[in-house]
Amino acid sequence: MRQQRLISGELPGPRSRALMERRLAAVPRGVAAALPVFAERAGGGVVVDVDGNSFIDFGGGIAVLAVGASSPRVASAVAEQVARFTHTCFQITSYEGYVALAERLNELAPCGPGPRRTLLVNSGAEAVENAVKIARIATGRPAVVAFEHGFHGRTLLAMSLTSKAYPYKSGFGPFAPEVYRAPYCYPFRAAVDGGSGGDPGSGGGTGGRSEEDRACGSRCAEAAISMMEHQIGSSQIACLVVEPVLGEGGAVVPASGFLADLREYCTARGIVFVADEVQSGFARTGRWFAIERFGVAPDIVVSAKGLGAGLPIGAVTGRAEIMDSVHPGGLGSTFGGNPVSCAAALAAIAEIEELGLLERAERIGERVLARLSPLAEASDRVGEVRALGALAAIELVTDSSSRSPDPGAASRVIERCRNEGLIVLAAGTYDNCVRILPPLVIGDDLLDEGLEILARALSSA
Repeated sequence: MRQQRLISGELPGPRSRALMERRLAAVPRGVAAALPVFAERAGGGVVVDVDGNSFIDFGGGIAVLAVGASSPRVASAVAEQVARFTHTCFQITSYEGYVALAERLNELAPCGPGPRRTLLVNSGAEAVENAVKIARIATGRPAVVAFEHGFHGRTLLAMSLTSKAYPYKSGFGPFAPEVYRAPYCYPFRAAVDGGSGGDPGSGGGTGGRSEEDRACGSRCAEAAISMMEHQIGSSQIACLVVEPVLGEGGAVVPASGFLADLREYCTARGIVFVADEVQSGFARTGRWFAIERFGVAPDIVVSAKGLGAGLPIGAVTGRAEIMDSVHPGGLGSTFGGNPVSCAAALAAIAEIEELGLLERAERIGERVLARLSPLAEASDRVGEVRALGALAAIELVTDSSSRSPDPGAASRVIERCRNEGLIVLAAGTYDNCVRILPPLVIGDDLLDEGLEILARALSSA
């Protein structure tokens, strides 16, 4: 349980209001803020603002804080590294932390048999861009295929790959060339469009789904493959970049067979299969990487967020013959694989292992579904509750028959949660999803308290 609830009477409190005035005078308005408060400390699934208000954290820094916001192990590793040195640039003077982290990622990444290599960078967007660079060199082809509802970052190429226009892309064009978009498998929406829906929400994985669900996955893969064959031509495609589970898109779990069929197509056509695990990786779904739940081995895995426990770092891990195709000097970054970030990442991996956070993510997903799934039966506005481990979302609709997105309802739910001391996030192409990404170290009492707040907000949406 939290030691404090909201104590200021209204949000924001006086100290946050004063800081907001300074923020507005110093920071561009394009940098949005989900809450009108300023954090003073955080840990154990709680954020406390400068006015003493206490919030249950179901945002997790957007899936960054798998091991929490103030892990003693991470803090100790960071302090020890800072005392030795903060930077040399790995391309000038190498250091063990980069190599050690690359070794661990090579062990963990589900890229099939054979040796792997890892490039370290500063962020998820930079990792995505480098994955595309590597795939283009390895194949000698220009085209890149991304998917509807996907989010891959805010730099030019990553933004070009991202599906959603506002707020991520509007006004920022022209975009990078040779980027194409294929349909993703979105079972809840496929049912509306006349396809087969199945049940994508599962805290326990993808096994045991119905034949109907598998048929949906195969049909969606067939549609994507047809688009690639007829609009691009497989001989021109360097890579597919796909989220195994949509993050910003609303915790959408594709139907069985979708990713496997795409993997088979890529193998047959010499296309590099890139799994964007920036949000879904590092124990978030109950596996090190979400794609493990589908029995699919990508050629390249992109990671960030939960990898660094709050410090900026991203990684591109892939099969050695692909990763080694780039000429010396073709890859690099001044701060990529910063020694302090590497220390944090190695400590975070050790925490995930020792605290059993893969199993903990499973239990969180089960608890979310057990408490919130009944609301989808009871309310015409709660279209679907989805969870794969601790990556979860509630999709809100105007009614259950049309399943028309209801972004207004989602906004009201998020605001009510905020006013009751719970942080949840908006998501979805249509802004009609409420996303849940708690730290995996959150206790059951705190998790249940947050779910009760969310359930009340959903009941009045």
